[in-house]
Amino acid sequence: MNVTTKQLVVIAKKLAIPAGIIATLVLSFVFFTTHYTAHAAPAAGPLDSSSVEPLVALDNAVEAVAARVTPCVVNVAVTSRVSGEQASDDDQDGGQNGGQGFGGINPQDLPPGFRRFFFFGPNGQSGPQQPQIEHGIGSGVIISPDGYIVTNDHVVDGATQIRVTLDDRRVFTAKLIGVDKLNDLAVIKIDQHNLPSLSFGDSNKLRPGQTVLAFGNPFGNFPFTVTRGIISGLDRPNPYSNDARKPGDYIQTDAAINPGNSGGPLVDAYGQVIGIDTFIISNSGSFAGAGFAIPAQLVKASTDQIIKSGAVHHGYLGISMNAVTPDNATFFNLPDASGAIISEVTPDSPADRAGLKSGDVIRTLDGKTMANASALQVAVSEMTPGTQIDLGILRNGKALTIHITVGEFHAKGVEEASNSGAGGGSQGGKLGIALDELTSDVRQQYNIPDRVKGAAIQTVRPGSAADDAGLAPGDVILEVDRKPVDGPQSCVSAIHAVPAGKDILLLVWANGGQSFRVLHPTQNAG
Repeated sequence: MNVTTKQLVVIAKKLAIPAGIIATLVLSFVFFTTHYTAHAAPAAGPLDSSSVEPLVALDNAVEAVAARVTPCVVNVAVTSRVSGEQASDDDQDGGQNGGQGFGGINPQDLPPGFRRFFFFGPNGQSGPQQPQIEHGIGSGVIISPDGYIVTNDHVVDGATQIRVTLDDRRVFTAKLIGVDKLNDLAVIKIDQHNLPSLSFGDSNKLRPGQTVLAFGNPFGNFPFTVTRGIISGLDRPNPYSNDARKPGDYIQTDAAINPGNSGGPLVDAYGQVIGIDTFIISNSGSFAGAGFAIPAQLVKASTDQIIKSGAVHHGYLGISMNAVTPDNATFFNLPDASGAIISEVTPDSPADRAGLKSGDVIRTLDGKTMANASALQVAVSEMTPGTQIDLGILRNGKALTIHITVGEFHAKGVEEASNSGAGGGSQGGKLGIALDELTSDVRQQYNIPDRVKGAAIQTVRPGSAADDAGLAPGDVILEVDRKPVDGPQSCVSAIHAVPAGKDILLLVWANGGQSFRVLHPTQNAG
């Protein structure tokens, strides 16, 4: 008698069941067990094709898109020199997740739960606060057969070397063409031709529920990964607290995005790039169902400018804004909860000169309704500086039209020094430098004495006028045409003031000494 049968007997005896009934129960159980064992159902076979045809068709479609896109996705490996203080901050914040703050973005500047997700290996150092070498892994997507690649600015920020690995495992050294810090985008290039590439889709036509695929290199250890999901939401606002002027308009998706996917493409069912993955919301630092991508409409506009001139020129009004809500609409005599409330006007900005005031509510731009502050930010940022626009506002319930000339946005602490104007025209070309404030971190990183005043060179574009003059990151511009400069903004203004076609004389501090350098911007137009 097996163990199960003995247990039945024990239970039956405890209940004082007559012996005849016990025997009947035991025989019935044995018969049932034997019968069931002898007549066990055969293993289930596959379903017929007609039953699973929709799922098979979906699988085939996803496989086709993945096969088309994967050869265009790249692994971006970055070597970066960061200060010991920055490295320490990164380790303290997200060491268990590979360091979430790489790329000059301090995670503490973001709201709780927001974390940049650029993966890099732990440096294992906690010694003196001195410059350290960090190695990072991100993603990118090839957008032209001649080797132009889009990724995130925070992936390549501070890079001293960029190496790109293709799907076929070939490795190339890439050069940085330019960045758009406002939208966290960068363009790098490898010297190759006839590469597979992807085109941009129309992100204005996206709808919630639409199927999308995310590609990238999660955690630096799983190259060329693809995940599937849907568009979870659109027009998501800017989550960054470090600069409220940065536009939002992000795409939200539940396609799995993890550290290392940063800079990878989000594509639609046609294999077109409809976004560039850039951040996630997570308490753990890894994917938690909410990933965000920069929409293609912003990516294409920025990359086109970067490829053409090495820089991006964003429109700027000089205002801080709040969203209109049902709670605050009545305080501004508004008929509905749409538009953007001006909370602050920057002195001597385009908005200030046009007469905009705190408490004004912007409702339209050139006759087009602005649903919210994010829509207005995106619309203005895409405009060419110098554009004349009309803003329809409500001031204390009274409708007014304000004529304003759009200014040029300069990211906080970083300015793109250049001679504005069309390439090949009388205005010449770019100097090819990005400037930074002389902060304590910058001084420590490049050993710049406190007595040195001016604008620190952050990056130098290869082949530019600055590169030809021997300028390098860490050099400090003290004067432009014999006139002192006290920071990035005054340096940019002085460079813009130089007549078209004229050489520029810079007084530069470098490696402990000062020297004059002559730059020939017209020789590097294009």
